[in-house]
Amino acid sequence: MKSAFLRLWGMPILLGILSGIGLISALVADGVGDVLSWLILGLLVVLMAWYWIRPVRR
Repeated sequence: MKSAFLRLWGMPILLGILSGIGLISALVADGVGDVLSWLILGLLVVLMAWYWIRPVRR
């Protein structure tokens, strides 16, 4: 069973780490790093759109 901390903060921490990796990769790396940053940052945009569009469960 997951702790209450991980249930509440696990996904925001993961998204923050991914966005940091994507932004640093875009600033520092060329070639493969650019592709990595596009993929990671694009994934974050897709996840935000999916959570925004999905119906609310009550």
